[in-house]
Amino acid sequence: MLAAPIPANDAQRLQLLHDLLILDTAPEDRFDKIVFFAMEEFEVPIATISLVDEDRQWFKAKSGLSACQTARDISFCGHAIHTPEVLLVEDALLDARFATNPLVTGDPYVRFYAGAPLLMAPGLAIGTLCLIDVRPRLLDEVDLAILRSLRDLVVAEISAGNKPR
Repeated sequence: MLAAPIPANDAQRLQLLHDLLILDTAPEDRFDKIVFFAMEEFEVPIATISLVDEDRQWFKAKSGLSACQTARDISFCGHAIHTPEVLLVEDALLDARFATNPLVTGDPYVRFYAGAPLLMAPGLAIGTLCLIDVRPRLLDEVDLAILRSLRDLVVAEISAGNKPR
């Protein structure tokens, strides 16, 4: 397992995340609906809106998962925040970054991951909208476009409801 490197701009990214006042807040219907729709649209057992702070990924919204957070160093989302593009892991067992990850070798037995980074400013992704499955999968260009559109909706909701101070 390879832990995601810490972005060079992580202090700025974390400040933005904290300024949004969204971490550790109560569930909100507007985010829960997006996650539920993503889970149903892509026919995956798990979908989340994951926010990556200093030490963890915390789930603002989740469907199909009981955990509220996981450690940042084992998170797939910690890798996804490094790129503006969707991080697509079609089979985690075949990916050196994740094959021995405890989230792959144990519960929830992640095999497929697609994480669309929540870019709140250029180069500043605070987390992801992600899809998870227990079996390998592929996404085509239409699927990726839908995932990006849902990600954009999450970003718009965060921006509209949680203006930085």
